[in-house]
Amino acid sequence: MTHQNERDDVDADIPDDGEGVSLLDLALPLVKHRWLLVIAPLVLGASAYGLSHLVAPTFTATTTFMPPQQQQSSAASALASLGALSGLAGAAAGVKSPADQYVALMQSTTVENRLIDRFKLIEVYDAKFRVDARKAFEKKVRINVGKKDGLITVEVDDTDPQRAADIANRHVDELRRMTGELAITEAQQRRVFFERQLNQTKERLTAAQQALQGSGFNPGALRAEPKAAAEGYAKARAEVTAAEIRLQSLRRTLADGTPEVQQASAVLSGLRAQLSQMQSAPADSTAGPDYVGKYREFKYQETLFDLFARQYEVARLDESREGALIQVVDTALPPEKKSKPQRALIAVGTTAASFLLLALWLIARHFWRESAAQPETAEKLAKLRAAMGKA
Repeated sequence: MTHQNERDDVDADIPDDGEGVSLLDLALPLVKHRWLLVIAPLVLGASAYGLSHLVAPTFTATTTFMPPQQQQSSAASALASLGALSGLAGAAAGVKSPADQYVALMQSTTVENRLIDRFKLIEVYDAKFRVDARKAFEKKVRINVGKKDGLITVEVDDTDPQRAADIANRHVDELRRMTGELAITEAQQRRVFFERQLNQTKERLTAAQQALQGSGFNPGALRAEPKAAAEGYAKARAEVTAAEIRLQSLRRTLADGTPEVQQASAVLSGLRAQLSQMQSAPADSTAGPDYVGKYREFKYQETLFDLFARQYEVARLDESREGALIQVVDTALPPEKKSKPQRALIAVGTTAASFLLLALWLIARHFWRESAAQPETAEKLAKLRAAMGKA
């Protein structure tokens, strides 16, 4: 108990010895210079409010639109009708976040350069190079995706309200242009894939037709009429080609031991065996083997071309339907009121900040003077000045 009482006595003596700082010590310099704390912040706040009128007002235009929604149900049903061809364009589909992808397109360098050139923003921003104008442009444009509704909002700041609205609306036009040039949606990717396959097959079909016409048509070949056999052979060969492409597509993402790859390999082996049996079947010697072979090649390319053409038309139909789904919810209009600078907020903020800084400075100066009045501190300050003078 004796030691506890001694500690309590020591703690009670600390403020009396001047080692602590009380609220009265802090309030003393503030009360002493209360008029300075009132007048100076008000003067600075009024000055900031007046200077804010010298800053050119900034207007913010906003447009909101609904991004295209990828639709895969019709594509899946159309692919299923082709059997083995259903896996040809499967790897082309599947985007995790289409809205983020559309935002990235509008923020791409290509779109930004087009907007800079269209609205002559290099002169507007007084930039020396295009890259400088692009950096200034990126600071004035904000593109966000709504977490709940999924709508994309484009906000553009500019000193000209009409130009701000035009730039915001132009973002939507540039997005439509980019989605038309690039294969973004699942239907567009299928269209590009089958268009490439269709062009290649068309060239091979033309070559097969020319070779068939150059082989000659003798009476024996006409009597043999290899149409039925050639059509069966062409169909089997087309199925083999489709199965090979499907197996290659599966092997890009799956191991050889997976059930999907093994099943596709078994189907391909069976089709190849069937095709080999057709090729080894004896042909009528009067029909002309050269003509029969070229007729078979012609019918194969014709069947393959028909399959790709039908799927290409389905993809184009789906693409045309998806391409019109960029629907503008709110068109950007020239804003009537400025968004920056917020003069009242600037004045209040300047007043509060100057009051706080001035109060801290008065308190620091008060304790500095009191500390400098003590002999020990005065001696240390004298030594410090002497050391600085020698340096």
